Amino acid sequence: MKVCNTKKEIRTVRDEFRAQGASVGLVPTMGYLHKGHIELVKQARATCDRVIATIFVNPTQFGPNEDLSSYPRDLERDFAMLQDEGVDAVFVPSPQDMYLLGSETVVETKRLSRILIGRIRPGHFQGVTTVVTKLFNICQPDYAYFGEKDYQQLQVIKRMVRDLDVPVEIKGVPTVREGDGLAMSSRNIMLTPEDRIAAVALSRALNAAEEMCVSQSVTARLLSNTIRSRLEEEPRADVQSVDIRDAETLTSIRGRIERSVVALIAVRFGSVLLIDQRVVTPSQVHLQKA
Repeated sequence: MKVCNTKKEIRTVRDEFRAQGASVGLVPTMGYLHKGHIELVKQARATCDRVIATIFVNPTQFGPNEDLSSYPRDLERDFAMLQDEGVDAVFVPSPQDMYLLGSETVVETKRLSRILIGRIRPGHFQGVTTVVTKLFNICQPDYAYFGEKDYQQLQVIKRMVRDLDVPVEIKGVPTVREGDGLAMSSRNIMLTPEDRIAAVALSRALNAAEEMCVSQSVTARLLSNTIRSRLEEEPRADVQSVDIRDAETLTSIRGRIERSVVALIAVRFGSVLLIDQRVVTPSQVHLQKA
């Protein structure tokens, strides 16, 4: 596995892959890898001739009071995990190399970046789309792999690629969970032991919403209220948002649910913001009876 610290180095590697006629999959990460990231790598390995992973804690997607300085990092551990999975190259740039002095160009999806998590974290998705655009330009992959846990991020990137005619196919990969249901995240390590136990409330609330949607005809408000009430049963949970949105467009849903929707939740435990999601589809039996 080649470790590349500069844009010039990774472009040289990409040119070698292109000369071989190899298809290239890209797995962008911020490091401190877990099984969710490794599942992205496995999907890339299964469908591409060569795999490039990136590790970059992107400063532009963190707000002034967010956890950039305390975000977990362990490059040696990350390199070992990526090498074990057969990654061909890993790009580990510095902020100074990624953002040259005087940089002023940004990329933004105007509507999608300002709703939901974008309301809680203003500017976050502008940072995401800008750095992902740069990684696509630098590494020039054929495919790029992103987890469905960050559901809004996935939709934002898909829209950006579509709108800007970026020649990359985006692949969403299902959320990987711990044994108790908590979605895997690099931020989980920052939870206190008590908050780690309490955080299972996210998946339990989403499970209840999915069961309700399958078993009966429901409205978006009922589904949202059910999720919120389940979350609020956990005293350590500080619920930031609960949203029911169209699964493809993320537009608001009102009234009875008649098509696939995504339930999106954001909850703080102490200083740690966790997100989770679940796509739910109403039972056709109940739709026909309504």
